[in-house]
Parts: sequence; C-alpha cells; structure tokens
Amino acid sequence: MRGFVISDNTDTLMGMRLAGFEGELVHTREETLAAISKAMHTEDIAVVLITEKLAALCEAEVLELKTHVAVPLLVVIPDRHGNSDMTAAISRYLAETVGIHI
Repeated sequence: MRGFVISDNTDTLMGMRLAGFEGELVHTREETLAAISKAMHTEDIAVVLITEKLAALCEAEVLELKTHVAVPLLVVIPDRHGNSDMTAAISRYLAETVGIHI
C-alpha cells in the first residue's frame, strides 16, 4: 500500500515525495476533484493527503469521502501557510460526523 498527496504547493509536494508519497500538483477546484477521484479509485493507495487550501475548495466532497469511505483514508494536512486551528478543526469534524459537540 502506498500514499498519495494532492497539493497546491511545489514545496509541500516535493517534501512529501521525499517521504515516499507520490502526488499531484493542482490549483483549481476541477483539477482537485479529478486528482481526488484518481487517487480514491487506485487500488493500492491506502492514504490520500490533501492540503487545507485544496480541501476548502471542495469542502463538501472531502467531507463526504472522509465520512463514508474507509479506504483509502483521506487526510487534510496543513500547508505552508499553516493557519488552521487544529482544535477547532477536530471539534468541527466530530460534530459533523458523530454529532458530538465539544
């Protein structure tokens, strides 16, 4: 099993490639959705990483995949801007998926 990264930043993509992930550089919503679809339908991919900025472009689709598809695991990662509040993100994710409000 292998990992795949979808990024809008060359530095993030290159760093993840050094860690053994294959990946794709995209910038638009359409390119992002195509890359997600490609990765999610490749049998030997176990983990798909996507940067926060791209996940925000297709938030509904990402949430749907995160909550209804077990394999591959779709994980949103901070990008070089790193402006996400992880506590708020985890709380929001729990509220949306399980109905637990923290």
